[in-house]
Amino acid sequence: MTTDSDLFETSPGKGKLPLYEGKMIWQFDHKLAPPRYWVDEKKGRARILGRTPDTGQKLDYQDYRLGFRNIARNTDERTLVAALAPPAFCANSFQTGTFVTGYGTAPACGPARLWVAATLNALPIDYVIRQRVSANVNFFYVYQLPIPRLTEKDPQFAPIVERAARLICTTPEFDELARSVGLKSHKDGVTDPAGRLKLRAELDAIIAHLYGLTEEEFAHILSTFPIVPQEVKDATLAEFSRHV
Repeated sequence: MTTDSDLFETSPGKGKLPLYEGKMIWQFDHKLAPPRYWVDEKKGRARILGRTPDTGQKLDYQDYRLGFRNIARNTDERTLVAALAPPAFCANSFQTGTFVTGYGTAPACGPARLWVAATLNALPIDYVIRQRVSANVNFFYVYQLPIPRLTEKDPQFAPIVERAARLICTTPEFDELARSVGLKSHKDGVTDPAGRLKLRAELDAIIAHLYGLTEEEFAHILSTFPIVPQEVKDATLAEFSRHV
């Protein structure tokens, strides 16, 4: 946001991509706030490549990016706030990662990104990171999180990915990602608050079971989030009981 600020423009236009900042996202939502800045794609691409020749290679900004807010406190409603951004440039306040398969360098599939997004936004993971973070979230903390290593063969994988896709793929920019998991387009996404509450409660319940939590343990975790609305806690605990 400092050394590259000369690229920032305050209005959209042909050939420009938005600059995603942490304040623009919420869990499963890439459009909490409109962008402040746009970057000319050619200029941004040249800045990223530096002295590397441009051979038309696909760069990270041209793919779906999973990231999280850099600024967050353990006293906020939620501490770890993660979302997928459509192809765009990202500021340092929106920490993003590159997905690869196994220990290689091949890009991981869309379902894997949705799976990790769902897990990072789950209440059990938020409970863990809240014990360590005071005012900032960075990769030092995220790398230490206990993330289950599911594969597409695991029975919980598809239900988690589908629900995450319906929460994330709500605009045309996500049509390609939606189709990669069996949805027709972003029109299969869920935008009404009641529907999103139900999907999120189901996700939290399924993921809580992955960690082997008892109902009493999960209820305790929910009690440590004083700002989370009670209706969210009640719905989540009800789904946990139903998914036994």
